[in-house]
Amino acid sequence: MASHFEPIPGGGAAVALDEVEISILRSLAVQLLELIGPGDEPVEGEDPLAALFAEGPSEPPTDPALARLFPEAYAGPDADEQDEELRSLSAEFRRFTENDLRSRKRDDALTVVRTLDSLTAAGDGGAVLKLTADDCQHWLGALNDLRLTIGTRLDVSDEDENGELYRLPDTDPRKPMVMAYLWLGALQETLVETLLP
Repeated sequence: MASHFEPIPGGGAAVALDEVEISILRSLAVQLLELIGPGDEPVEGEDPLAALFAEGPSEPPTDPALARLFPEAYAGPDADEQDEELRSLSAEFRRFTENDLRSRKRDDALTVVRTLDSLTAAGDGGAVLKLTADDCQHWLGALNDLRLTIGTRLDVSDEDENGELYRLPDTDPRKPMVMAYLWLGALQETLVETLLP
């Protein structure tokens, strides 16, 4: 998996992907969509504008990966009793922002799935994915969310920068996830580089 993004005229980016890479990226994006959950559609006959102002949850998610994707705004997970005011502020902030954040994350992951689904395979089963500048922004968001999710599942921390996690034996069941985590990081880095002036 040595794919990397390159700039294309018009502000977009392109990357050559083989069948396996396409399959992995699509599978990860679909799993991310399942983790984030479906969007709330307005009830038939209701004002769609009212749905935009619907209040979201006030409690942080219990799933560690979701908690990483939708973190507390003011109080961290280890806040103690003295931080009750910060918890209250975080709950209020979450209530008015999480629905929009979920929607954006869903849009990012859906863009990944749709752009991959639109690929026409070359003779070797691979294809060149060409993204518009707008698609690039969605891909950056989705790649970041995928890395945060996988990193949380692997329990990656700042101390793991050159740690044992990256030197796992091939027999370790975490090895494929570590490889995916590193590959997604390389894709994200090259996509960022293509977008820099």
